[in-house]
Amino acid sequence: MSFYPPVESWLLPRAALDASMREMAIDGRLGREGVALWLGKREGGSAAVSHVVVLRGPGVIKRRDLLQISADLLNDVTDVAIELGLMLVGQIHSHGLEFGTNLSNTDRRYGIMVPDYLSVVAPDFALRNSTTITDCGVHVFVAGSGYRRFPTNEIIQRVHVSDVSEVPVLTVGKG
Repeated sequence: MSFYPPVESWLLPRAALDASMREMAIDGRLGREGVALWLGKREGGSAAVSHVVVLRGPGVIKRRDLLQISADLLNDVTDVAIELGLMLVGQIHSHGLEFGTNLSNTDRRYGIMVPDYLSVVAPDFALRNSTTITDCGVHVFVAGSGYRRFPTNEIIQRVHVSDVSEVPVLTVGKG
């Protein structure tokens, strides 16, 4: 049972995607996965991203084929979201060239499992400046069945990248 109606569309400011790609590219240049979390609101069948969260410190482990966020660090993110009156609506992380844009078994087994949570995978360690949302693997968590990948036409129909040019980028963790 969910307190929210099912999400039919996600509103993603271009600035949030760009800031996330820049953040992940920092790790990509070091040959490891990167991540950015998206805070926002769910209302009337849509989820709107309003803030990007970048993670720092020992609570996040980033390797070539592994990304791990501690429960303590996620708790800190939750505290920030609550303070702002927002919630975690999605995230983006990067994979290296040889790993593609599907969710890994680890992503599926240990990722955030909240109905309609958006999990995006950027290709090539987020090092291509021209990466668009349709270049990424876009997945949504479906209660009772797990993550489902959107085909390109569904990304276009359901994930709307707006021309908003600025969003707050928040740093959580010590580092």
